[in-house]
Amino acid sequence: MAVVTTTDGRSPLGVVRSTGGLIALCLMVMWAVEGLDTFVFGDRLQQSGIQPRQARGLDGILWAPFLHSGWRHLISNTIPFAVLGGLVAVRGRGRWVTVTALSALLGGSMTWLFAGSGNHLGASGVVFGYLGALVGAAIFERRPASIAPALVAILLYSGMVVGFVPQTGLSWEGHVFGAIAGLTAAKFLAEPDSPRPEDEDDGYWSGF
Repeated sequence: MAVVTTTDGRSPLGVVRSTGGLIALCLMVMWAVEGLDTFVFGDRLQQSGIQPRQARGLDGILWAPFLHSGWRHLISNTIPFAVLGGLVAVRGRGRWVTVTALSALLGGSMTWLFAGSGNHLGASGVVFGYLGALVGAAIFERRPASIAPALVAILLYSGMVVGFVPQTGLSWEGHVFGAIAGLTAAKFLAEPDSPRPEDEDDGYWSGF
């Protein structure tokens, strides 16, 4: 059976299955949706975001991360999504999938339940979820593998804390709830501390 492979011998499906490929695929979908919304639907897709406590806005929990209010909004989310998502993915594809799903679904659900009225959309909730997951992993695990990515994230994107400040025209609630969802994911995924050699019971009484 014939297959199509890339120049390095991997199939295109295998590339997509990699975490980097999944991040790139998500970004491609966001850009494709914005292109369709701008040039085909006349920005009508934007109305499908999260509309708190409105039945018609409940499905926006699924669509909101892929919808943006314009090209500038999309561009502002693209690089942080790639960089912070990549830092989460350093520790495995399963972790990235879990953090992404919880940031979108749990963060989106809390936005629908508790946010102010309006139309909340954009990938920034997931971006803040990535930041929350990275910082949360450093807090809950306290090991080099979790602290190093968190330090890089803080060094690059410490200015994101401004996104928690209530502002007109900005879904700061989505940022807050996304970060909470990311922290929740970090707690759920936290790896237990390995026992130190001196703490292991070797069957003898230790000295004072």
